[in-house]
Amino acid sequence: MAAFRYEALDDTGRVTRGVIEADALRQARARLRELGLVAVAVNAVTQETLHDGDGRRWRWGRGVTSGQLSMLTRQLATLLDAGLTIEQALSAMIEQSESETVRQVLAGVRAELLAGHTLAQALGHYGNVFPEIYCALVKAGEASGELGRVLLRLADYTEARQVLRQKVGLAFVYPAIVTLVALMVVAGLLVYVVPQVVSVFQHSHQSLPLLTRLLIGSSALLQASWMYLLVGLAASGLGARLLLRREAIRYRWHMRLLRLPVIGRMVRGINTARMASTLAILSGSGVPLLVSLQSAADVVGNLPMRRALEDAAKKVREGAGLSRALAVSGLFPPILVHLIASGEASGRLDAMLDRAAIQQEQEIGSYISVLTSLLEPALILVMGGVVLTIVLAILLPIIEMNQIVR
Repeated sequence: MAAFRYEALDDTGRVTRGVIEADALRQARARLRELGLVAVAVNAVTQETLHDGDGRRWRWGRGVTSGQLSMLTRQLATLLDAGLTIEQALSAMIEQSESETVRQVLAGVRAELLAGHTLAQALGHYGNVFPEIYCALVKAGEASGELGRVLLRLADYTEARQVLRQKVGLAFVYPAIVTLVALMVVAGLLVYVVPQVVSVFQHSHQSLPLLTRLLIGSSALLQASWMYLLVGLAASGLGARLLLRREAIRYRWHMRLLRLPVIGRMVRGINTARMASTLAILSGSGVPLLVSLQSAADVVGNLPMRRALEDAAKKVREGAGLSRALAVSGLFPPILVHLIASGEASGRLDAMLDRAAIQQEQEIGSYISVLTSLLEPALILVMGGVVLTIVLAILLPIIEMNQIVR
């Protein structure tokens, strides 16, 4: 049995959209006729044909957000813990969901279950929605008979990743807004205000101060070339994006980011927290360590750290300890290496990894708080300094004219 997304007309001519389950496309159309609907379009719900409610191509990050995925995981774990079967839980979630895309995905997963697949296999058919680590954990939960408990841990994991992502993103919203407003104010002053005020001094044929002449030159340059500057910025951004698609260039760029005094610490901490939390939940759910390392490498965004983790997996396969394998690269924080060594010695690796992830997340949170508390007044001071420079450049000729009159 498969899931089909349909668009049909009812008796009043109103357009109705939804998802229906059937063994074949012809049967799906027949079921719609039984419901008194005239089918306009009926398509099988697959990863390749999944669309949103408006019929546009759906992609990961648009149709199902990480927040929705976290909520779905929590709902499924709660329903299974309440004694419902997987099929009953999915049916309840389909009825409750307000998102058309989410309903399509859940209906597709339910159809795969009814066709005889396991839940992990059904989720694997929608790899753009459910990451590989997600499917691996579900598979481990099904094998151990502790699917509900594993899903609860998975819900905590996805929620923690979402909180960390939001914390990092929201921390730089205010500085970004201040910077944008400052640039717009300065550009407006240079393009519209300064030329009108300074034209008075130019007609007086008096000798202008150096600061005023620099301001006039900057204003004239911006007026004459603002369009070229915008095109140049857009071209530079596009060129940088195309260059970063090349793995060698991206590797060097990511390595340089790690060496920066402020940004490097943040990048290292974020990727370490992701890696440690992923390893903790995988190893704690019974997934073999080598498989866990491969899945953890997929969530590490920094390319040098990802390669270091892949090299560590090779060393572990050859018989080395995980802590010693990670310490070779020197890219991971020493506290992580020590906690992993302690976990290997005590047989509580998942607990030590979880503690390392929490420690890194707390450190990142504190570091971001300090950084933003220093960055916000610094931006305001810089903006005030630029505006003060413009005002002084305008006032200096006026002060000189008053001294000449006296």
